[in-house]
Amino acid sequence: MPSLIDIRRRIRSVKNTQQITKAMKMVSAAKLRRAQDRVIASRPYGALLRKVLANVAAAASADESLADPLLARREEKRILLALVTSDKGLAGAFNSNLIKGAQRFVSEHAQVEVSLVLIGRKGRDFFRKRGARIVSEHLGLAAKVKYDDLAQIARAAMEAYRKEEIDAVYVIYNEFKSVVAQRLTVTRVLPMEMPENETPEDYIFEQPAHKMLAELLPRYVEMEIYRAQLESAAAEHAARMTAMDAATSNAGEMIDKLTLYMNRVRQASITKEIIEVVSGASAAE
Repeated sequence: MPSLIDIRRRIRSVKNTQQITKAMKMVSAAKLRRAQDRVIASRPYGALLRKVLANVAAAASADESLADPLLARREEKRILLALVTSDKGLAGAFNSNLIKGAQRFVSEHAQVEVSLVLIGRKGRDFFRKRGARIVSEHLGLAAKVKYDDLAQIARAAMEAYRKEEIDAVYVIYNEFKSVVAQRLTVTRVLPMEMPENETPEDYIFEQPAHKMLAELLPRYVEMEIYRAQLESAAAEHAARMTAMDAATSNAGEMIDKLTLYMNRVRQASITKEIIEVVSGASAAE
């Protein structure tokens, strides 16, 4: 049976851990609000950009000789997969779900060549140890999401696609749904997925449609990569806040159990001492 000193030391250790998890929860809650506002603000722009781009692409498709290289559809023999994970842990199953999703994607495309662009330390550490085909690594982007940083990744992918070094570009990330829910999302960025069963709107263009398409397509790809990082950052803070809240509650329950156990041990010790005193007094009579 552990001594009272050992139990008190254990309670003190759990209380210190509880203070850390409570502080981390508060920090994540503060960061989540800002990240959530950025995500919500980016979604309407991304949706409208896809809609406008689809209409412009439909208008530009009339002349096949002017088709943009980024819209070229080829058999997917070489795929570039961008995996967006976090740089830090203590976020529940946030990173493990992403890594499992990436592994599932690779196994489903085992007959083709899949290269990885790893955004985030957790994904980088996992796949580097397993000898995966890694094209590039990008760390520290989630701390302060900047458009220029993600645009560089998108431009490199577009350049490889234009040179026909790859046949498709996919992005896998956690989409922010709510504080307690994130959805694993796999999106094909290149070639662009055109909306089906939609009648394109009849626009009047001031300049040729193929020129507008050449300007909008790169912006669309950059925006998709940037928005994936925004969604992932918000989902990460939500997952960490939920995980730290659960850890704080578990620490409280453990403190209560240890306190109850300590009281029982102390009561047993007091009872034993009383019995010894009474027994000694009875023997002396």
